[in-house]
Amino acid sequence: MRFDHTMIRVFDLDRSLRFYTDVMGMHLIRKKDYPHGKFTLAFVGYSEEQAQLELTHNWEQQEPYNLGSGYGHIAIIVEDIHAICAQIKEKGGKIPRPPGPMKGSTSLLAFVEDPDGYKIELIQKGAAAGYATDAQPT
Repeated sequence: MRFDHTMIRVFDLDRSLRFYTDVMGMHLIRKKDYPHGKFTLAFVGYSEEQAQLELTHNWEQQEPYNLGSGYGHIAIIVEDIHAICAQIKEKGGKIPRPPGPMKGSTSLLAFVEDPDGYKIELIQKGAAAGYATDAQPT
């Protein structure tokens, strides 16, 4: 078995695609319209061999989605968290939590927010090794 993808619903597909490709550096893997169901699926990611993010756009959605209290975040391991955050900020991305250590841990992380308000956790490569074992829910 392998992890394939995570799906989130997006209000404005073009805006979300620009964010995930231009700001986060992902690639559009595939996109398909489903006229019978009035929705579009777009898959973005860093490669076809890795887990991807499915952006689901329901054509008749009139208002932005309520994210609810159950959603946490998407996590991405990065080579240089400070450089990536600088690039994201330069491209207009929102960084509500700049790079820094996780409370009670040596893990270095930051949070980015997409146009729909979804949180994306950036984890410094190397610091991620102990992340799962010493992390406390936040």
